[in-house]
Amino acid sequence: MKLSRFAAFASSLLLGSVLALTGAGAAQAAESAGLDYVALGDSYSSGVGAGSYDSASGDCKRSTKAYPRLWANANAPSSFAFTACSGAVTTDVTTKQLAPLSSATDLVSITVGGNDAGFADVMTTCVLQSESTCVSRVNQAKAYVDSTLPARLDAVYDAIRAKAPAARVVVLGYPRFYQLNGSCVAGLSETERAAINSGSDYLNAAVAKRAADHGFTFASVVPAFTGHEICSGSSWLHSLNWLSIGDSYHPTATGQSSGYLPTFRNAA
Repeated sequence: MKLSRFAAFASSLLLGSVLALTGAGAAQAAESAGLDYVALGDSYSSGVGAGSYDSASGDCKRSTKAYPRLWANANAPSSFAFTACSGAVTTDVTTKQLAPLSSATDLVSITVGGNDAGFADVMTTCVLQSESTCVSRVNQAKAYVDSTLPARLDAVYDAIRAKAPAARVVVLGYPRFYQLNGSCVAGLSETERAAINSGSDYLNAAVAKRAADHGFTFASVVPAFTGHEICSGSSWLHSLNWLSIGDSYHPTATGQSSGYLPTFRNAA
């Protein structure tokens, strides 16, 4: 008899927990369903490297496996506008991507700044030229981040806030690209890999500072990608790919779903 009463009590507790969780999930889904969400930014937002590109997006290469699309699929917001575009710099965001924003916009995500700082040229220089030239090019990019990028980020963030005054804005950063002393036996030197990682950290710090000064939420993806950098043996980033050069140094589909998506979800 006592065992039966205990089993009944335990069952009621379990049922109550399930109902509570179900209710919380339903409440979260209902809240998301009322959101108007706009996804802005560069190739790290559009999903370059993840494949499955929407043909209608053309050279912008917006992927159905990019974190904005994955979040929208899971949360069914009342509206979703995806204007992020491969290769975008800050001025591209302000001139080409902000049309969907309005006073009704509730949530905005964005990655931008890497192309302004010359990310593609840094990687090309490091792959094709000497170690000292690579380090010098990274330092040149850092100087740009100090001198010019803050004002460019301010212009983007001011424009977003002006068009979407009530929105929660989540600014996502960039991963570190290499696991140092990892599994790579060829390619860049450890000095070059460390310099590139340092450049990424430098860029992230500048973006985080400008985002905070505008009252936006900065979400670092570095923790999510730790252990999954190039040379980790379990990389969520494409290394240099001569057959599909545009994919190089971009997140894979897993990098989007297991790196960017949970980082954005936690911040949003």
